[in-house]
Amino acid sequence: LVCDARSLNSPTERNRLCLLPLFLPVNVPKTRRTYCKKCKKHQPHKVTQYKKGKDSLYAQGKRRYDRKQSGYGGQTKPIFRKKAKTTKKIVLRLECVEPNCRSKRMLAIKRCKHFELGGDKKRKQFIVYRVTIHRK
Repeated sequence: LVCDARSLNSPTERNRLCLLPLFLPVNVPKTRRTYCKKCKKHQPHKVTQYKKGKDSLYAQGKRRYDRKQSGYGGQTKPIFRKKAKTTKKIVLRLECVEPNCRSKRMLAIKRCKHFELGGDKKRKQFIVYRVTIHRK
């Protein structure tokens, strides 16, 4: 909140405009100049968001689970239902743009509800509220 409660006590400033910042998503540029371990120097990197790959049907755990589930008997393993988090940690996939290198690495950033990759740069927008103080 941009208004200060102490400044509203003066009689000349009974009607004062307050500025509240609007919601701003996390906006990350599509290219970033950062260190490449293979080139051993700072290089431009292409930035994409990491996505989980498709689960393999032939992993040992999946084969064991499918075997146990087969036949009669219903659900055999507990189904997790106590989800606590509402957001996921964002992981960026950085790929070196040097033609001979193309090395990739992951970079985890903090949790956020709204993530944007290469969106247009915007200044902070504000909602204007009029605060009127009535004295007795």
